[in-house]
Amino acid sequence: MRVRGAREHNLRGVDTEIPRDALTVFTGVSGSGKSSLAFGTLYAEAQRRYFESVAPYARRLIQQVGAPKVTEITGLPPAVALQQRRGTPGSRSSVGTVTTLSNLLRMLFSRAGSYPEGTAERLDSDAFSPNTVTGACPECHGLGRVHRVTESSLVPDPSLSIRDHAVAAWPGAWQGKNLRDVVQALGYDIDRPWRELPQADRDFILFSDERPVVTVDPVREAGRIQRPYQGTFMSAERYVMRAFSESKSPATRRRVARYLESAECPVCGGRRLRPEALAVTFAGYDIAALTAMPLNALADVLRATARLTDPDATVPASDSGETTEAAVAIARDLGARIDVLTGLGLGYLSMDRTAPTLSPGELQRLRLATQLRSGLFGVVYVLDEPSAGLHPADTEPLLGVLEKLRAEGNTLFVVEHDMDVVRRADWVVDVGPGAGRYGGRVLYSGPVPGLAAVAESATRPYLFPGQFPSSSPSSSPSSEGAGGPAVPRGPGAAARPPRAPGAWLRLRGVTRHNLRDLDVDVPLGVLTAVTGVSGSGKSTLVGQVLAEAVAAHLGTGQEAPPADAEHEPGEGESGPVAEAVPAAEAAEDTGTGSGARAVEGLDAVHRLVRVDQRPIGRTPRSNLATYTGLFDTVRSLFAATDEARRRGYAPGRFSFNVASGRCETCQGEGFVAVELLFLPGTYAPCPTCHGARYNPETLEVAYRDRSIADVLALSVDQAAAFFADVPAAARALRTLQDVGLGYLHLGRPATELSGGEAQRIKLASELQRARRGHTLYLLDEPTTGLHPADTDLLMRQLHGLVDAGNTVVLVEHDMAVVASADWVLDLGPGAGDEGGRVVAAGPPARVARTPGSRTAPYLARRLPEAPRGDA
Repeated sequence: MRVRGAREHNLRGVDTEIPRDALTVFTGVSGSGKSSLAFGTLYAEAQRRYFESVAPYARRLIQQVGAPKVTEITGLPPAVALQQRRGTPGSRSSVGTVTTLSNLLRMLFSRAGSYPEGTAERLDSDAFSPNTVTGACPECHGLGRVHRVTESSLVPDPSLSIRDHAVAAWPGAWQGKNLRDVVQALGYDIDRPWRELPQADRDFILFSDERPVVTVDPVREAGRIQRPYQGTFMSAERYVMRAFSESKSPATRRRVARYLESAECPVCGGRRLRPEALAVTFAGYDIAALTAMPLNALADVLRATARLTDPDATVPASDSGETTEAAVAIARDLGARIDVLTGLGLGYLSMDRTAPTLSPGELQRLRLATQLRSGLFGVVYVLDEPSAGLHPADTEPLLGVLEKLRAEGNTLFVVEHDMDVVRRADWVVDVGPGAGRYGGRVLYSGPVPGLAAVAESATRPYLFPGQFPSSSPSSSPSSEGAGGPAVPRGPGAAARPPRAPGAWLRLRGVTRHNLRDLDVDVPLGVLTAVTGVSGSGKSTLVGQVLAEAVAAHLGTGQEAPPADAEHEPGEGESGPVAEAVPAAEAAEDTGTGSGARAVEGLDAVHRLVRVDQRPIGRTPRSNLATYTGLFDTVRSLFAATDEARRRGYAPGRFSFNVASGRCETCQGEGFVAVELLFLPGTYAPCPTCHGARYNPETLEVAYRDRSIADVLALSVDQAAAFFADVPAAARALRTLQDVGLGYLHLGRPATELSGGEAQRIKLASELQRARRGHTLYLLDEPTTGLHPADTDLLMRQLHGLVDAGNTVVLVEHDMAVVASADWVLDLGPGAGDEGGRVVAAGPPARVARTPGSRTAPYLARRLPEAPRGDA
């Protein structure tokens, strides 16, 4: 395949040649242009050529998407893209829905299930789905659990009076005062301790469905009008349940969720379906029992029952005597799909495992397996970091799948940062040398060994460790001209001795998912890496149990997440208060407890910050500038210009969420949704503003000869120079550079950010805060999507947090990062039921010598030859 004149994004007229029927890896620092070449150019052109073959009516719509900026591409076969999904899966999403296995299993029960005697007709497949009206349990609506309130959940401190907020579930501010005044007007004593009120009074206030209206005579400050009004009573239960089910505010839902208790549905017993569906069996199991089985066990049931290895096999007749060839085909297809998943090491998962509880590595492999079982031949598979979220031991079967695809006559383009994957490639395309405007060139395209001769490659020292001297840290490729203290570059950089823990968080009796009665000691004052194969329990331990235990102790469950563009204030409203909440998401209290029987040492932690890979926004309206608060400063600067003052433009005028300033065609998004009929919808540039987001009048106002749209088009590095004399902006931009995000544009939509980029933006927002010391930082695979050179920059910031008296705990698979940690917790030894135990704990050198650890051999390769101390 020959590419000529590729100019997409930051590519500078790239010419290159790439072999077919080979495994080609695209490397380079984050923002160098490798994805622009692999996805934005090669895949986009293959997609465009396919679109040219569809019906003219559809093509009339599709042409709005535009063609990639490239002069010519020859020898390009049809292409299939396997990109990482950036969104967070919903609570109804599961292993079965992600992989489409649930569709097949429901069809199998519909066609070949054994029905109770006297059943008149078979159920449709939808009747076996908890996500449909016909299938969901009417009590829990297919969730398997019900939310309820109790007196103890609504009134946590019965020694308080109603006036002193004994009914903690009621809202604050005016609405809460109104409800208390209404209760008093109804004749109840609001100054008496709650526990001394008659039980009948307490039950009415908390649980009554009545909504009496009374006249309220409010008591106000001297000088204010004392005007009576008609107030409506609402019980605490009614308020909580309505707010939880109807509120559009995530902060409100999170607050009231603290007063809910979750319990197994009494009707379906947690099985989520109607009794009619649960009465149907296959091989003696109802569908809830089969979906709860590990995939390995489910495959055994199918093989034993349907005799799938026999080409002439039939599914045993149901009670009605019906046997169909369709049922045989469904059972075989279901078994074959499960085999692909077990081949990728996911046989321990069950179909009913909810997607939010899956680790990033598990979710990545599920999606990959679903796409790779297509059996296509002669196509180009374009994969976006397929090893992301995978332990080195899990990467081996993944490479086996990729090599099998290549052997079947396909071409593979893989955008990748894992040097072990790069070494297994047939061909490497290295893009760089830096990010943004400092990248966009193909430095090398050829067999892997040849990259050793390219001195300006940022990949070279990591691909060939020990062979080349480290490059200058002051010219870090991903933080263009960021400067700052030196950071070790390359795997040969000197390692610091491990720090000694200052105190301990001791979790006892941890039980959740595959963690069963586990005792874990987490050191404080150091950087701890939690390792183990995918599914071993790392994310459960750190992101759920540890986070919830600390959050419950600190009371941070009430804190709202950071503001982003989707909730950006309009004209005349106030913006988010920087100190109101942590820059990263606060832990959400689910009401089910932390999962630990006891936790010791919590008093040593004064603050909790979670930095995970959840997106910072759900639409193109949210972007880097709005999330970090930088855009508030920028809008104020534009409003202070002479032209804006003359026109009477306030800061809100320069928000693309306000009608007065935005382009009304695209509602300030810069893009319009394009429906492609039978193809997935996409976004196209707005035909009116061409992506600028604003109306012409707003764009006429300039700050230092740039419009507000021009500023949003600046990269972080360019903006750092542009706003160097604006302290508030310079500080925010500097922290973004410090975590290696200098290449990102200020207006980059949140939907286009990788999980790793979103996580680093959250970390940068946190680093702007002046408060330091006794903070616990929890990070979920922060190096996802990072080139090793960018990882060095990130680790410098994390070690800096520890040096300032904080604790950092990160879930991580990058063995170079694990080797640089002070303490390692290795979970396993396997995944699912074979994991959930602490295999090893201690400094990296000690863990690397632990027999039976899946991590140990990979970690040992990353440590210096002279072992570090075990202190």
